[in-house]
Amino acid sequence: MEMGKGRVAFVLIDGLGDVSIPKLGCKTPLQVAKIPNLDAIASAGVNGLMDPVEPGLACGSDTAHLSLLGYNPRVYYRGRGAFESMGAGLAMSPGDIAFKSNFATLDEKTGIVVSRRADRHFEEEGPILCAALDGLKLPSFPDYEVRLRYATEHRCGVVVKGPKLSGNISGTDPLKDNRLLLKAEPLDDSFEAKNTAEVVNELSKEITKILVSHPINKKREEEGKDIANVVLLRGCGIRIEVPSFEEIHGLTPCMVAPTKIIAGLGLSLGIDILEAPGATGDYRTLLTSKAKSISSALAAPLQLSPRVFVPGEKEFKPGQVEGYDFGFLHIKAIDDAGHDKATVLKVRGLEAVDRAIGQLARLLWKAKASGNYQYYLCVTGDHSTPVEYGDHSFEPVPFALCRLEDFVDAIGEDNLNGVSLEDFPLPSVASGEDLAEAAETIAGKSNSGILASCCGDSVSEFSEVAAARGCLGRFPGSEMMGVIKKFMKTKNE
Repeated sequence: MEMGKGRVAFVLIDGLGDVSIPKLGCKTPLQVAKIPNLDAIASAGVNGLMDPVEPGLACGSDTAHLSLLGYNPRVYYRGRGAFESMGAGLAMSPGDIAFKSNFATLDEKTGIVVSRRADRHFEEEGPILCAALDGLKLPSFPDYEVRLRYATEHRCGVVVKGPKLSGNISGTDPLKDNRLLLKAEPLDDSFEAKNTAEVVNELSKEITKILVSHPINKKREEEGKDIANVVLLRGCGIRIEVPSFEEIHGLTPCMVAPTKIIAGLGLSLGIDILEAPGATGDYRTLLTSKAKSISSALAAPLQLSPRVFVPGEKEFKPGQVEGYDFGFLHIKAIDDAGHDKATVLKVRGLEAVDRAIGQLARLLWKAKASGNYQYYLCVTGDHSTPVEYGDHSFEPVPFALCRLEDFVDAIGEDNLNGVSLEDFPLPSVASGEDLAEAAETIAGKSNSGILASCCGDSVSEFSEVAAARGCLGRFPGSEMMGVIKKFMKTKNE
């Protein structure tokens, strides 16, 4: 089978990796979660441990994604603000700067940021506040335009347009609760950096003036809720100019990523962003919708693409493409569970992700029966977010890659055909629920019916520990696309 007939469903589980947890019997959430589909992928293919950027680096999602997709972040990274803002729908031109931003709570008397997240559930109020701030005027800088757009949860994108701006400034976010709100500072001696810092500091003050008097905050205060009276500005950046993913890898890509920073990064690399109704990029998301969107894109023999790459040109133009070869499915909620130090939720969330992967595999298997495509399943993470730490860490993440037909042999065709394609919500965990109360739901993982590896290497389960025995060994994220393409080429020959 020729290389062009190979299509890969790439599932990236944000915050996947973890460390051993004493209350889980010194196992990781992956080791105790019941994940038969992920175990089948590991059993059916090749495995390894991957450092998303490099060993010992606790990276962010943006730099990790750049590395995994074949772009050296030390060369191409220009701050995450542009990714967040573009993903939220704000257009950026050369010379504009942008920020990844939080609605937060400020004690105006002390200048201390009491909470960096005014509210995780800000879906109704966030768009209203962004509309009130969009287009605000800076008294001392009338030549500058400010645009705001709601992203997700407590986040928004902020873009500043005007003359002599620089992305080389620090932000106003103290990065931890109960610390002083920072002032933007130039990071070099250029006029542009100094000018930009002054613009941003005035912007921060003007935003707070508007938010303090907004009816939404008056209502929140009456209800005893934290008010959103400041927008923390961090990750100042400009839009990156890079070769497209298609130029570099020869694969036509699409992406389902409700998380705005990931969608914006995809747009920056020329990746088509697909719609998935009900997919939100947080705990409320519908994973089934993501699986259906990606499987449909990979199964279609001919599609209209909003951006088709024309060799020798910098832009994507309308036209027809022969389907997609690379379908990127991003799942965010596992990272949120790590940040929230929610052990039970992370375990249950991984089980829900596994269920969605089963749905994706069933849909692709059905498509394979009526088409002439060889499908592949690849699963990994962009960084570890251990629940013990509540933040990104430097542990490597497991990586597994297999042919769909080998996966079906491992899981069993009857089992796969029995997978329900009905929507299901992510599991919820009651407030204050601890491991003792949930012991029965997370103890006693079986081998998922996979007795031994059936193809590739000796690994028969998907976890951080098992992946270390894989034939791929430990490798940097910059090699990931090469591994995927080599595997596809070898299996297609």
